[in-house]
This record gives sequence, structure tokens and C-alpha cells, in this order.
Amino acid sequence: MNDSKRRRRRRDSGNIPNFEDGRAESNETNQFDVQKQGGVKTKELKEIITSLILLEEQEKRDQEELAKEEQEEKLFFENNHEKKGRAMLDYYSQLQEYQKETDLKDGVRKRKSRANSIVAATTVAAAAAVDAAENDAVSGSSKDGGGDQGSEKGVKGAPQRRLWVKNRSKAWWDQCNSAEFPEEEFKKAFRMGKDTFEMICNELTSAVAKENTMLRDAVPVRQRVAVCIWRLATGEPLRLVSKKFGLGISTCHKLVLEVCSAIRTVLMPKYLQWPDEESTRRIKDEYEATSGIPNVVGSMYTTHIPIIAPKISVAAYFNKRHTERNQKTSYSITVQGVVDPKGVFSDVCIGWPGSMPDDQVLEKSALFQRANQGLLKGVWIVGGSGYPLMDWVLVPYTQQHLTWTQHAFNEKTGEIQRIAKDAFARLKGRWSCLQKRTEVKLQDLPVVLGACCVLHNICELRNEEMDPELKFDLIDDEMVPEIPLRSANAMKARDAIAHNLLHHNHAGTSFLS
Repeated sequence: MNDSKRRRRRRDSGNIPNFEDGRAESNETNQFDVQKQGGVKTKELKEIITSLILLEEQEKRDQEELAKEEQEEKLFFENNHEKKGRAMLDYYSQLQEYQKETDLKDGVRKRKSRANSIVAATTVAAAAAVDAAENDAVSGSSKDGGGDQGSEKGVKGAPQRRLWVKNRSKAWWDQCNSAEFPEEEFKKAFRMGKDTFEMICNELTSAVAKENTMLRDAVPVRQRVAVCIWRLATGEPLRLVSKKFGLGISTCHKLVLEVCSAIRTVLMPKYLQWPDEESTRRIKDEYEATSGIPNVVGSMYTTHIPIIAPKISVAAYFNKRHTERNQKTSYSITVQGVVDPKGVFSDVCIGWPGSMPDDQVLEKSALFQRANQGLLKGVWIVGGSGYPLMDWVLVPYTQQHLTWTQHAFNEKTGEIQRIAKDAFARLKGRWSCLQKRTEVKLQDLPVVLGACCVLHNICELRNEEMDPELKFDLIDDEMVPEIPLRSANAMKARDAIAHNLLHHNHAGTSFLS
């Protein structure tokens, strides 16, 4: 009995759970779970760090690729710009060669025709003189007592035969050339007073005067100069010029070119030159007094002169913007000019095709070469938004959102720019030939336009007032250049000038109204 109880007690004791062992196992399990969770968190943290590192490396590669693309794009634009420049220079050299060949051919043709006409006229005159002499000799010998003496008188008294010339009325010019002709009427016809006209004639006498010949009398100097100036002032066709002055159409055309060439040779060195040191100081002071911007030596502007479609390189002279505005095909050449505070030209660049933007015309000019030689160091020439910002070219801000300082700076540069624009408006208003397509050949246009600029300077310097009826509204489109900023130093200098203008109360506040 006791044995069976003991056996039962052992069996039951074997089925009793060991709570200490259970607690031990539970602790081991919790530690394992904690270690497992810690391992998972560490793994996730490593993955996050790895992802951040990869993102940073990807961003770095993207930035490098972007910088590389920007560099390639910059090189592409620079190469494209150089190609355009070389192409334009090649075209211009070909154009000059073609013009030289054309001039040579025209010169040979004119010399041949002139020689043939002179030979024919001389032959006719000689034959007429011989016939007259023979007739006089016969009539003298038929008289009583005439003999050899009558024949000798007949030969000596024979009238000198001249080349036949068509009679044309010079009444209008004779009236203008008289001392009684009113000053106002003279100024209205020639855009200048009698004193200025007389001064020009005296200056050009040595260059345009011609001597009388056996065939005809030479055209007087005053009439030669008057033909040229009236043609430039009115822009009337040569047919009307011929009627006004009683000369042939071809003679009038020849006189216009000869006088314009004489103006370029004789008067341009006196009245259209870059200012010397004393004049430069005066110009700086006047511009600074007007705008508050120091070291400004000129205001620059580029305008277009309409022309007839040329026979060669038509696309180069095609003016797209004028065509779109006027709704008819337009061709033009450019005139770039720099003026002083009085609107007098100190530099001009004439004749580049109308398809070229303002910045490319500037790069082709002698002014640009002067700057490259260091002759414009430390001074500013103010231009519009069509020019690039350079170490010597000051232009307005062109971005969309401007600060007050930038607005004020643009106002002041606009005042300077308006001086050049008004000067070109007076140039075209005074010389109406610049407003419409002319009959002058393309290769002769630079000479004619240069003469207009010189005559403009003479009128401005002599205070020749322009008739208000001649006012001309100037319309020229400005295109922002492909590379508007060419110098980091110029950017800093422009910002400093803008800051000083506002700081010293030189800038206006009209943009706030």
C-alpha cells in the first residue's frame, strides 16, 4: 500500500511543471526577440544610409552631367558665332571683289564711250570749221579788191563751233542763286542757310571745280553743290533734278556722286572725327551733368536705310522685321553712329546688310577695332538693348523683373540713348533721300550716306534749325543679342553705377508713378 502511494506520488510529481525552467526559457526567448528586432533595425538603418549615399552620388553625377551639357552648349554657341562671323567676312570680301570688278568694267566702258564721243565731236567740229573757212574764203575772193586780205579776215573771223547741247531751262536755279532770293525759301529747298551753303562751296571748290573746254562750258561750282544737296534733301528722282537745274539726267547723277565723294574726302576729316582729349573731357562732363553717369563719351544707335533689292546676295539684305511691319518685302543696309551730347556724329559705320543684328554690325565696325586696341579703356559708350554689355559698352538691364535701382539706371541710360535716336531722326528728316529707296547703286551708297552724315554735322555745329514739318518718326527694331553679357567686370561696374545713381539721388522715380 505504501509502495503504491509512493509510486503514484512520484508519477504525479513528474507531471508537475517546473516554473523556474519556464521562466528561464521565457527570458531566453525575449532576449532572442530583442536581438532579432535590433538586427532588423540595424539592417533598415544601413539600407537608409546606403540609399542616401546613392542619392547623393546620383545627384552629384546629375550636376556633373548638367555642367558638362552647359559647357557643350556654350562651346556650340561660340563655334556657331565664329562660323557666322567667318561666313559674313567671306561674303563681304566676295562682295567687295565683285564690286571692284564691276567698277573696273564700268570704268572701261565709260572711257571707251567717252573717247568715241570726243573723237566724233572733234571730227564734226573740225569738218564744220573747214567748211566755214572755205565758204568765207570763197565769199571774200568774190568781192572787188578783197583778194588774200578778205580770205584772211574770213578765217580769223569764223565763229568757233561748239558741241550741240540741248537747251534746258535754268530759271528755277537762277532764281535760287540770285541775291534777292529769300533766306527762308533757300533754307526750305536746301535745308541750310545761304551762309552755310556758301561755306560748303568754298571748301569744295578745289575738289569739284572744272575748266571750260572747246566743246562746252563747265557747270559752275555752286550749281554742282546745289544739285547734290537738293537731291539729298528732297530725295526726288533724277528726272526732276534735271528739270530744276537745266542739266541732263546722267549729268545730275554724276554730279551727285562727285560732290558726295568730295565731301567725304575734304569735309569728313574736319567735321566727322573721333574727339581729341580736350573734346572728350567736355563730352564726359556734359553727359555726366545730364545723366549722372561718369566717363560717357558717346551715345550709339543703329538704323536701317531702305534700298532696292540688290542683284547679288539678296537674302543678306532682306529685312524681315520691316517686311512684317510694312506688309511688303523690304531690303536695307545699316548705319551705326556714335554722337556727342549735341547730336553730332563722332563715328559712323555704313553699309552692312540689313539682315545683320546690331551686335554683329558693331563687331564689324572700326569702333570695335579701336576698342580692341585699348583706345576706349576707361570710358563708356551707351547703347540700347540690341548691343551686348562689354568693358566699354554700357547697356540697360533687360531681365523681366527689375529692382528700383535697375529701373532708375535704365531711365538714365534711356536719356542718353535718346540723344542718338533723336540725332538719327533729324538726319533722316533733313535728308529725305534716306527715307525711301534710292536710285543710287549699292556700291555707291556708303559715299552718299557718309556725305549726309557730314552735312548733318555741319548743320548741327552751325545751329541750322530744322523745319518742324520735316520731323521724322524713327522706327528700328532692337533684338537682344545671343550673348548679351560679354564681361563680368562690366556687370560689376554697371551694378556699381546703378547703386551710385540711386544713392546720390541722380535717379528719377517716374517708374513709380
